[in-house]
Amino acid sequence: QVQLVESGGGLVQTGGSLRLSCAASGSISSISTMGWYRQAPGKQRDLVATFTSGGSTYYVDSVKGRFAISRDNAKNTVYLQMNSLKPEDTAVYYCNAETIRPIGGAYESWGQGTQVTVSS
Repeated sequence: QVQLVESGGGLVQTGGSLRLSCAASGSISSISTMGWYRQAPGKQRDLVATFTSGGSTYYVDSVKGRFAISRDNAKNTVYLQMNSLKPEDTAVYYCNAETIRPIGGAYESWGQGTQVTVSS
């Protein structure tokens, strides 16, 4: 099993920056893709960005040019640098990890979430 612990959320004004961190523990050698999702009040949980084990990144259009995902394999940590924050970025941000099973298939793990609030 993989355990994920997020940190770094908080309250920031429009145009400000925050960096989220997600530390993984457990069966980390089998982790393939790690990413960040967010869920605003009354809305579904949506993908924000991903970082594959091969080093490829993906961003949803609404955060391109403002957010940057990075991964430190030595620290088993994935980061989300968020710049030029907007009120519509307000949400609970969740870390996600896809882990490959030795016998085939994969499973997902989730962190507990960290609140990001952007004031106008």
